[in-house]
Amino acid sequence: MRGPLRNHLCQVKKDMQNRIVNFVGLGLFLFAPAQGLVYGQQKSGIAAAIDQYAIVDLTTDLSQLTAKQQQMLPLLMEAGKIMDNCFWYEAYGQRKQFLASLKEPQVRRFAKINYGPWDRLKGNSPFVDGVGEKPMGANFYPADMTKAEFEAANLIGKDSLYTFLRRDADGKLKVVPYREQFKQPMQRAAELLRQAASLAEDIGFRRYLMLRADAFLTDDYQPSDLAWLDMHDNTIDVVIGPIENYEDKLYGYKTAHECFVLVKDKAWSARLAKYSKFLPDLQSTLPVPDKYKQEEPGTDTELNAYDVIYYAGDCNAGSKTIAINLPNDEQVQLKKGTRRLQLKNAMRAKFDKILIPIADQLIVEDQRKHVTFDAFFSNTMFHEVAHGLGIKNTINGRGSVRTVLKEHAGAIEEGKADILGLHMINQLHERGELKTDLRDYYVTFMAGIFRSVRFGASSAHGKANMIRFNFFRDAGAFERQKNGRYRVNVDRFREATRDLSSLLLQLQGDGDYAGANQLVQEKGVIGPQLQSELDLLTKKGIPVDVIFRQGADVLGLK
Repeated sequence: MRGPLRNHLCQVKKDMQNRIVNFVGLGLFLFAPAQGLVYGQQKSGIAAAIDQYAIVDLTTDLSQLTAKQQQMLPLLMEAGKIMDNCFWYEAYGQRKQFLASLKEPQVRRFAKINYGPWDRLKGNSPFVDGVGEKPMGANFYPADMTKAEFEAANLIGKDSLYTFLRRDADGKLKVVPYREQFKQPMQRAAELLRQAASLAEDIGFRRYLMLRADAFLTDDYQPSDLAWLDMHDNTIDVVIGPIENYEDKLYGYKTAHECFVLVKDKAWSARLAKYSKFLPDLQSTLPVPDKYKQEEPGTDTELNAYDVIYYAGDCNAGSKTIAINLPNDEQVQLKKGTRRLQLKNAMRAKFDKILIPIADQLIVEDQRKHVTFDAFFSNTMFHEVAHGLGIKNTINGRGSVRTVLKEHAGAIEEGKADILGLHMINQLHERGELKTDLRDYYVTFMAGIFRSVRFGASSAHGKANMIRFNFFRDAGAFERQKNGRYRVNVDRFREATRDLSSLLLQLQGDGDYAGANQLVQEKGVIGPQLQSELDLLTKKGIPVDVIFRQGADVLGLK
């Protein structure tokens, strides 16, 4: 779940306007060829930016799969490539023309990593001359559309998860459903899923694939979401379609296309099975008045661990997802709960290549032993579980939290999930359900803040981490030593967890947009001291995130 958000419309600069062709009626915007480099005007700057990413091979043990399951994988990955192309359009515009305009191979490679000319790990700063700032609404809305114009438009479906806003022949706003904008690609994607379904040996998975194929053509994803929650025994899984809304930083309404192809780790999944049953009881322990915890989490919530073998689209842009909590549909969540998928191989890569080197630099020596993979896995897992806790709809009848908090919804929700994940760990530890030293979770969590805050201002997770870092610092949950290392204070860490949990839950329950905006503006910033720590990590050559070698060849499939 990803994207920090601001409460104003990006004003497109003159140099950007000169490079935009606004196709009235079609609603496309294309950036004209741009050759210059922004990062020092030299290739070495781009090379350094690419070096922010460690390269990871996405593999798994194929011997556990049947012949038909192995035949399914290339079909699902091909469908994922279609999602990738759709996301390019949503994030930027026309992919082929833009990439062809970039003459330097390294610049072209970096643009592919970022799905456009803006560096996602540096607050979407442009790295190609002349493109200007990234529109807050990406390519979901006309670049020249104002918020006032959008809000005044009497258009059915304008705030739908599955529509673009475009201009008609008279220059007025119109709604274009995804099924129309992507008609041919979705027909091909549906065909691929149906081919995969014909090979599926698990009845539930076959039904899900067929319903998801139908959804590509209708924009009605709820039946396939429900079918996805009904699956329990399938070894192969695929998360595919328009799902997360972080790319839309103007309103947070529009979902972006993505794809994960997954292989279940049944041994690790068995370890996680017991935790789902605690959700309803944990809801009652939330540190807020009863009116903020009246919603009951779905009882069909399921936890599983997977090897991810293919990323495409939104989840592959910038910082990479290592856990999934879906579906996002509030009605589905209240009716049946969610599934939490831990991407164990991707998680292990980030732990080994990023988190341990960060801990060596920034955590006091006697607490480094508390930075463990099991704690990292658990913190991430309980983050995803905690998305199901709290509240989805405001307590004052103003609508869903997502709708009322608008562009701040993502950052507040990610912050809530992180902090309620710690609340769950505290509760389960007190009950004896978690036997590990509590300091493992806290110190690993602290190191994780430094990892995630490096994602910068273009990520909801990064913004949420900035809020938490500043809140915890002010509460004395940790302190910086004279040698530049940080020490966690366990008692104050627990208190800060309770206080921030209460604040975020009440902002959501009240639908307090002004309060959320104030919190983001005051706490969602990187101060000079924290920036110096992040600069040190860069100087030491510690990667910020990962990129993948993936596909049939990497897996050894013919």
